[in-house]
Amino acid sequence: MKHSRIVFFERKFPSANMALVVDEMPILVDTGFGSDAKETVELIREAGISPEDLHLIVNTHYHSDHAGGNYHLQQNYGIPIAAHKWEADAINSRDREACCAEWLDQPVEPYRIDRRLSDGDEIQSGNRVLRVLHTPGHTSGHISLYEPEEKILLCGDLFHRDDMGWINIFREGITSAYKSMDSLDRLAALPIQRAYSGHGSQIENPLVSIDTARNRFEKWRKSPEKISWHACKRIFAYSLIIFDGLPGEEIHGYLLKCAWFQDFARHSFQCEPDEFVPLLLDEMIRSRAAIWQDNRLVATAPYRAPGKQWMKTDIKPKDWPMETVQGAGLTGF
Repeated sequence: MKHSRIVFFERKFPSANMALVVDEMPILVDTGFGSDAKETVELIREAGISPEDLHLIVNTHYHSDHAGGNYHLQQNYGIPIAAHKWEADAINSRDREACCAEWLDQPVEPYRIDRRLSDGDEIQSGNRVLRVLHTPGHTSGHISLYEPEEKILLCGDLFHRDDMGWINIFREGITSAYKSMDSLDRLAALPIQRAYSGHGSQIENPLVSIDTARNRFEKWRKSPEKISWHACKRIFAYSLIIFDGLPGEEIHGYLLKCAWFQDFARHSFQCEPDEFVPLLLDEMIRSRAAIWQDNRLVATAPYRAPGKQWMKTDIKPKDWPMETVQGAGLTGF
């Protein structure tokens, strides 16, 4: 593996982190948010790889911050994309639920999946092998990738150094938290030297982070509303990031039109959406997930706003043209 290495890119929101396997057949894991596509290309070039030489893109899951750059790379460089078979089928059938884009109110430009992945599959880069591990919880088709030679784990949004992926009980099922715990148990059994997640810095002690995440889920089992609070704060903070904050007078109307907000208000917190608006705002401020700046609610996480012009496109899977997926080979190469 003399000339092979894995390059980790820690990125600001709205993009998730990426990993690039620099090898005979270079592989890019996740592609960031759509508005950051040009930066994604530059990062690949700076690592010594021309984007047209990429052998494959692998998505850990289909949320917009991980798969949003797919369109640009596939359209401009013809790079095939791989994802778990369940998410591949949703993407290629243009299911309006794909990427959870409609429910989350997050734009995702059209792409197709060329390779359907299953648990236990192996992805060759030349001198390395990435083992596909189906690790559901954050999404049903979430995968992690394990490189056994250097014991490197790419874990997407299953867990982070000091946090874990939020749980979507309305789109992934009420057992999604338990699936996350099972996925964490599976990864804990692996010898891991380094781990890279979808957000935050490199995880120096993966087993400690896995154990911390699992213990948190165990505590939440006794207080399930905490799972919903965690999700609401993460989703709303991300909305504030991609819109570069929201004026105070627009927040009420925006939240009421969001499907995720309606579901959590009515079913997790047993209240009318109108009543849940001030409760969520109070919690966002209390937890420092957001702050007020000149009557504008903004996220506190470091981010680079996508820009109003890009956000105006507001493309979601229901808008994707059928020709986008007609070339999908759905191979198992």
